[in-house]
Amino acid sequence: MSQKELKEKELEAFRFIRNAIVHEGFSPSVRDLRDELGYKSPRSALLLLNSLINRGWIQRNSQGDLQVRKDLEEQEDHARTVEVPLVGLVSCGSPILAEENVEAYIPVSRSIVSSGNGYFLLRASGDSMNQAGIQDGDILLVRQQNHASNGEKVVALIDDAATVKEFTKENGFVVLKPRSSNKEHKPIIVSDNFSIQGVIVATLPDLT
Repeated sequence: MSQKELKEKELEAFRFIRNAIVHEGFSPSVRDLRDELGYKSPRSALLLLNSLINRGWIQRNSQGDLQVRKDLEEQEDHARTVEVPLVGLVSCGSPILAEENVEAYIPVSRSIVSSGNGYFLLRASGDSMNQAGIQDGDILLVRQQNHASNGEKVVALIDDAATVKEFTKENGFVVLKPRSSNKEHKPIIVSDNFSIQGVIVATLPDLT
């Protein structure tokens, strides 16, 4: 099925319903649809909704809530992208100050980033994580969160300086471990003087 099959108002209604269900987590009412489309009467919105249901674009579940047909939801998810900011440089050696200015916005597929989470991109520098698949110049896709599990690769902020390391918590202390062929890099042991900025979920080649 192609969205080209839908008329302008049908397409507008379908996208509103799909975004509400898939990305905002609620099933819109007929009145919601009426308000979104600028109709004066709920009847016009209801007729449009019934048309989408009859043609198989939208379904109702056993509770009466609207659903996007599963194959259409997956198709839309792979087709859609979200603009993720590239926010500067992070050291994979000794921590350096992160440059928080946005260099660019890069489209990333919805199949990689999940809804409900914030993401940013950072450019890696150095070789302290080259044995963990992070090379100098790689672009790191980071999910924003302030916690991590042992073994996850994190962006950590230590005294206002950012670094990428493997997170481990041992005996009440956090150890940020390098994974490098360069033996000059040593683990960093921290307690209260650091914060986690996010967890690395993908490593991308530098395409900028």
